[in-house]
Amino acid sequence: MPLQNRVTPTGEIIATPYRGLFTGNRGIIHDPATKTLLKKRWSTPAWLTCTCEFRGRRREVMAQRSWTELFFLDEATALAAGHRPCFYCRRDDANRFRAAWEKGNRVHDVRMHDIDTVLHHERLDNGRKRLHELLMPLDQLPEGAMVQQDEESFLVTQGEALLWSPAGYVRAEREFDHAMLLTPPSTLRTLNAGYKIVLHPTAAS
Repeated sequence: MPLQNRVTPTGEIIATPYRGLFTGNRGIIHDPATKTLLKKRWSTPAWLTCTCEFRGRRREVMAQRSWTELFFLDEATALAAGHRPCFYCRRDDANRFRAAWEKGNRVHDVRMHDIDTVLHHERLDNGRKRLHELLMPLDQLPEGAMVQQDEESFLVTQGEALLWSPAGYVRAEREFDHAMLLTPPSTLRTLNAGYKIVLHPTAAS
């Protein structure tokens, strides 16, 4: 039975056998005795995206009273849910993200705490995922942005939309007449400013 630890683009945490390319956390939100989630879905505004391999370290998932191991299909999924790169295990990526975040959002000398504060506001609406108006045609969104329509999530890549699933992406043949933006606006501006993300291999197939 798979654990409930896989994050969707809407930020929901589901149970699925598919792990994905990245891990991460939102603090401690599980009971190690039962390896099940608590009612809360975060315990810190720092929602991180981490590498699955770091200096040969291994952890038994949800076994410790430590951060709750969550998993993401790819970085586009993590960013859409409101996470950002970890400064400990992904320092180079985190520095690239911060530099692009500053450029895209026209700020200087920003701290990761400041980014977390902005993201926490942009990703949540009374405890649920905050959706944002799409202010440009879908094919003009930057590579890696994600949108929602009819309760389904889509990745924008190479000017077209791919349907998200826990196993990967498939081509979407439909009209997007009432899509909403999943990726937080400040992160969208970060992508526009040149931050390059890691996509699941199915995005290119």
